[in-house]
Amino acid sequence: MDDHGDDFSVWVGDGQPDPYAYRTEEDWATIAGYVRHSANKLGQPLPLCLPGEPKACGRSARQHVMAWGAELKARAQRVIEDAAPSPAHAAYASGPLYQSHLAALRAPQG
Repeated sequence: MDDHGDDFSVWVGDGQPDPYAYRTEEDWATIAGYVRHSANKLGQPLPLCLPGEPKACGRSARQHVMAWGAELKARAQRVIEDAAPSPAHAAYASGPLYQSHLAALRAPQG
């Protein structure tokens, strides 16, 4: 069985305010499809198990976004490691360079 992060609530807790309540399940399904498509470009295909798909697993599209996002991040790390001429280059790309890109993505737009 594919890991869909069924143990998320163990370390995140329940009852927290939801900052993404404005996204519908349909929105999350669209995002999950994009994430799956991207991950599939970097490795073995992920299953067609979103709600309404042939192998629907019963988990929400939002949970798929989190689980497949983690899978995509792992596959991207492997791409970095394969491309790096040395472990130091890989460490730089996946450390400071990654953090710089993440900070730019989190910065207010406009």
